[in-house]
Amino acid sequence: MPTITIDNREFDVDSLTTEAKQQLDMLVACENKLRELQRDTVITQTARNAYANALKSLLPTPLDQTLAQGDTLKLG
Repeated sequence: MPTITIDNREFDVDSLTTEAKQQLDMLVACENKLRELQRDTVITQTARNAYANALKSLLPTPLDQTLAQGDTLKLG
């Protein structure tokens, strides 16, 4: 006989009404979906960081750093 604890009170799942069991099933589905979305968020953030780092490595040297190295900028 499986039990659930809600608000520090234990309930026998088999004794719940059909409607209560349906609500419990939806609650469990929501909890599972939240865990899945949290995992997907971590994966997406990791990929985003990798793409940002790859982009940074492909960018040319910024103009202000070039000028700081002693180059001259001539305006035409």
